[in-house]
Amino acid sequence: MDRREREAILREGGVRGESPLERAGRRSLERDLVGSPLAGKPQRRRISLRPSADSYVASLGGPLPYMTRLREIEAESAEHERALERAWTELAAEAESGDDFAGRWRRRVERWSFSAVNELIDKHNRYYPVEARLPMDVRSGDFVLVNGRPYSRRRLGADWALERFPPVLELARRRAAA
Repeated sequence: MDRREREAILREGGVRGESPLERAGRRSLERDLVGSPLAGKPQRRRISLRPSADSYVASLGGPLPYMTRLREIEAESAEHERALERAWTELAAEAESGDDFAGRWRRRVERWSFSAVNELIDKHNRYYPVEARLPMDVRSGDFVLVNGRPYSRRRLGADWALERFPPVLELARRRAAA
């Protein structure tokens, strides 16, 4: 054990004089408080038993796993949306009729692979409540809503794609022209 550590332990709990640095800090604080309406009045303590999200993230040195996963889900979903829109408008340019377009578009969307983003969504739905420390709703027996909505995400698939890009030739051609 080195000398400084030993002295710190022996001094612990004992009364020691104010150091020059502490004295300068105290004087600076006293000067700052001159004329303050709060000077000399006891302040109400704000006790928080749960750390805020900011301090929790900062203490870990970065975003939590669920935050990173949500960012990846959003990025991959947006990429799928861009690629689907490109394919939708290209197919509309090639299509001869509305029925031809609708059939070909449905087949393409049903073959579209959403497996990577769906794996992330499954992980999110499984782990998010624990990682985010969501409290339970006593009445429903499920986790509380997040911003008024359930925490679980819907998997992407043909239905999701067809909601955004319906098999309507005229609509696809209008979007391509815009």
